[in-house]
Amino acid sequence: MVGFNHHLTASSYSTFIFMVNPAENNTLVPMLIVICGATATGKSRLAISLAKRLHCVILSADSRQVYREFNIGTAKPAIAEQQTVPHYLIDICEPTETLTLAEYQMQAQQLIETMHQAPSISPLLVGGTGLYIRSITRGLKIPRVSPQPDLRSQLQTLGQPQCYAMLQQVDPAAATKIHAHDQVRTLRSLEVFYVTGQPMSAQQGEQPPPYPILQIGLECGDRVQLENRITQRTHQMIAQGFVAEVEYLCEKYGADLPLLNTLGYAEFRQFLTGEISQAEAIAATILHTRQFAKRQRTWFRAYPEIEWFDADAPDLEAQVWQRIEAF
Repeated sequence: MVGFNHHLTASSYSTFIFMVNPAENNTLVPMLIVICGATATGKSRLAISLAKRLHCVILSADSRQVYREFNIGTAKPAIAEQQTVPHYLIDICEPTETLTLAEYQMQAQQLIETMHQAPSISPLLVGGTGLYIRSITRGLKIPRVSPQPDLRSQLQTLGQPQCYAMLQQVDPAAATKIHAHDQVRTLRSLEVFYVTGQPMSAQQGEQPPPYPILQIGLECGDRVQLENRITQRTHQMIAQGFVAEVEYLCEKYGADLPLLNTLGYAEFRQFLTGEISQAEAIAATILHTRQFAKRQRTWFRAYPEIEWFDADAPDLEAQVWQRIEAF
């Protein structure tokens, strides 16, 4: 069962992040600060430092940190860090469950609304999962249709060409945006249509939230420096006991658990089964993380509202703090 990992109370903090609305005599206007960017750019470290100064909480926007027991490989904040600054939307789902984008959005929106109603708490939304962040900052309209395993299984037996042809008939607008070989999105669109009776494209759109949002993006201007960060993080994962974590998860949930086929876990699962050496697993993880970081950067760069800062700047926190004060 998915759910919040903290109990939110109005007395949690005494300082509220706000803006003064000049049109309404000193009215406090709740706001949201976002810290985003590619993996290994130091988002969590900056967020924790800022949260301490702002006396606020952190909402995670990481699609793997929502799952319990997947800790080291997802760079989940340590327990001590979570005790120093309350984190939400971490460890809210069992590894055998699937947290949909709609469920994440609903929980995040509820938390933000609750915080804004209590004039003592305001959040930082922090992470590298672009779709999670976009669902909040753009207010994506997402069909509330849970996965339908039986329906998907029936559709899969038809084959992707037939499924895509069906999609072109029932939702031509969606088909124009989905590649003919994209089985995941094809099945999802058909799933939504057959459950609701309406095309998925007709149920989508955006409804931006009413509060102001400041989006801070971190990037390494030097590609070599980012690669060094990724290499360092990978070796740090090993030192922290990542191999033992993967072994434990394989034994508890089975090596075919979908989450064990994600970045880092997939490579070291292969090492544990003897398919590759540990050195090869490390090299593959570094390579695939670099490729993933490139995709993240491409995604975030498509949004002009994000203001970018050099992750390697010695006065990074001072720069970001100055921008927050100006905002």
